[in-house]
Amino acid sequence: MEEGHVIGLKQGKQNISLEPGGQFELSGAPLETLHQTCAEVNSHLYQVKAVGEEMGVGFLGLGFQPKWPLSEIPIMPKGRYEIMRNYMPKVGSLGLDMMFRTCTVQVNLDFSSEQDMISKFRASLALQPIATAIFANSPFKEGKPNGFLSLRSHIWTDTDNNRSGMLPFVFDNSFGFEQYVDYALDVPMYFVYRNKKYLDCTGMSFRDFMVGKLPQVPGELPTLNDWENHLTTIFPEVRLKRYIEMRGADGGPWRRLCALPAFWVGLLYDEESLQSILDMTADWTKEEREMLRRKVPVTGLKTPFRDGYVRDLAEDILQLAKNGLERRGYKEVGFLREVDEVVRTGVTPAERLLNLYETKWNRSVDPVFEELLY
Repeated sequence: MEEGHVIGLKQGKQNISLEPGGQFELSGAPLETLHQTCAEVNSHLYQVKAVGEEMGVGFLGLGFQPKWPLSEIPIMPKGRYEIMRNYMPKVGSLGLDMMFRTCTVQVNLDFSSEQDMISKFRASLALQPIATAIFANSPFKEGKPNGFLSLRSHIWTDTDNNRSGMLPFVFDNSFGFEQYVDYALDVPMYFVYRNKKYLDCTGMSFRDFMVGKLPQVPGELPTLNDWENHLTTIFPEVRLKRYIEMRGADGGPWRRLCALPAFWVGLLYDEESLQSILDMTADWTKEEREMLRRKVPVTGLKTPFRDGYVRDLAEDILQLAKNGLERRGYKEVGFLREVDEVVRTGVTPAERLLNLYETKWNRSVDPVFEELLY
């Protein structure tokens, strides 16, 4: 509860939170297999659907709100969002769109040591744009095509560059936990939470807080809780907490939700596939990684890379993911069927929707509310 409003739900190790514009976020429990993860998301969506149907509310698997302008999106009653909403326009032109009109699906994977974290962080960060391309699913804005296959991904490039992006330092030889902490200490703060209230600390430094020099709470030192809160306000393409969070994919329909964790588990939880990815991406330059990050939201799998296209990379990477899942021995490869055709044809989910818009839908986005309804 916050100020008399229900703003979240808990059930065992699962949490549901309300994102700024009414997006629904399930944070699942730590699970061992993709079968368990998929069962969890299925049971969640059945619950959501049952409650939603009673209220005449539907839930949509898309990366960007296809129809309504910012002014028509309801604002969820959470103190931290008020602070973010006032701050966003000062640091980028698309932050409010990010908050209120985008929807992602994320995968969280753990690591066993600092070295394991470094390997997984580098591999997943280099490949995040490839995942963005395969799962691109946000081609509409305010009732028409928006010029992007993943507008959601593009929006992050001008939200707040102090706290988002491709983190080039992860590829430095000196990278480890300490370097990430240094980076996080320098990301400007949003707030501290005291006496059930969020205090606006936008632009302040956590380093100052560490020595008791935060003007909002003079003399106070941060708690571990303050630090954990601060870490949730950092939004790079891959985020480090007690696990690694992949943040590059658009929200999508039910059947594709289980494909994303399958993709990353096959690549990162299998030593052989992980090493293959590290070898494949070892000589990618910072400029190449930035180019992929910038261009993939527009051209998806058709983005040129070296002497081929992102689609060629995606084919090799998908094969590594399948091999990794095979070796795990849990019969999980079937979860990747959903993206097989995307990679084989080079046609992203967004392009499929754009084609429907131009043909069967007679240039109306309204049918998307049935097409991608959970």
